[in-house]
Amino acid sequence: MYVDIESLERATLDAVAPQAVEELPDWLLPFDESTVGRAISAVPFLHSPQQSTGISQIVERYAMRGLRTQFRVADVSGLAALHSELSKNGFKPQQPTLTMVAQASNIKPKPTNFKVECSLQPTTAWKSVYLAAEFDPVDGANRVKALSRGKHAVYAWVSDDSGPIAAGAGSFSHGWASFHGLRTLERARRKGLAQALIQIFVTQAMDRGLENCFLQVEEANRGAVGLYERLGFQTAWRYHYWRQA
Repeated sequence: MYVDIESLERATLDAVAPQAVEELPDWLLPFDESTVGRAISAVPFLHSPQQSTGISQIVERYAMRGLRTQFRVADVSGLAALHSELSKNGFKPQQPTLTMVAQASNIKPKPTNFKVECSLQPTTAWKSVYLAAEFDPVDGANRVKALSRGKHAVYAWVSDDSGPIAAGAGSFSHGWASFHGLRTLERARRKGLAQALIQIFVTQAMDRGLENCFLQVEEANRGAVGLYERLGFQTAWRYHYWRQA
């Protein structure tokens, strides 16, 4: 599957939307005060040695806004010089994460009996999953903010008799359908809720004539990675967040 890197990265920032985005040659610079890495990390939209923007320029742009700089950079040979420059400037690679892609028509979740509710606006029920007591309250609030600012989004959640137990957001822009913030309460895990949410987003994608899909998942989350692989997703590339100590 051919992956247009620039359109995928632009779609990412449409979905997990920061307060502001600037561009420099070959770079997107999202600005936010958040715990959501994708919403605050400078990202190159070429995986080749053509980047003409220096690390110091990017650091300066973040400093002008009173923000610390971090980067989200793919682990590909074409960016080896950038990896070296980041290291020389005191940045260290952390939190390896996979960008996984699939064709909507090839994604085959198992049928479930769960009723998935959807809205074009973030609802109280949808937000309540991220704000549940078992999750970090600051991170949960930041994810609600970032996803709620998403462009071209659909918000979905599943409830049982006690209330909402799983939620996620689908975004549809730049030729991509992307799935973000899939979260399930502990007591409701391993019951197929993530698959039920993905099925809704795949249906929404195909209704919009979108075939290319992607999601991003931490490599250490082997359960989620395994699920996505079984559904038909393949890893396009791995990236790290480069942060200073």
